[in-house]
Amino acid sequence: MDHLWSPWRYRYVTKEDTARPACVFCEKQNELTVFTAQHCYGLLNLFPYTNGHMMIAPFEHVSRIEDLPEPAWIEMMRMARLAERNIRAAYRCEGLNLGFNIGSVAGAGIAGHIHLHVLPRWNGDANFMTVIGETRVHPESLEDSLAKLTACDWTLSAL
Repeated sequence: MDHLWSPWRYRYVTKEDTARPACVFCEKQNELTVFTAQHCYGLLNLFPYTNGHMMIAPFEHVSRIEDLPEPAWIEMMRMARLAERNIRAAYRCEGLNLGFNIGSVAGAGIAGHIHLHVLPRWNGDANFMTVIGETRVHPESLEDSLAKLTACDWTLSAL
């Protein structure tokens, strides 16, 4: 059996890192921020499914869409349209997944703060490594993904 080691992740999964805030979206992980708008911002997923996997989160800490003020909801959806356009252009992907996981039973890793996942998809991107080896292989670093996406036009007037 082969082993892939990621010791940097241990503190995250065991919550040993006491410096970690209760909500990474409220911290705004500035080193991973793709864009900042009036009511929301976009950031890379620290544990991406594919390269270019980003999330759009409101600044307001709410756990359900219904609790989000209308202007923030509208802006999030407009930014999702820009994310679709920009990820298609930057990654030349064949499709995209966009989705909310609301509540921990629905798969939300951070259930207290809603966020929209936006990730590019390609035919065959769920290969044997993911299915059999339970391992994901990313050919691009987070720094390269960040550079690629921050170079895009994130102004709402671009719509």
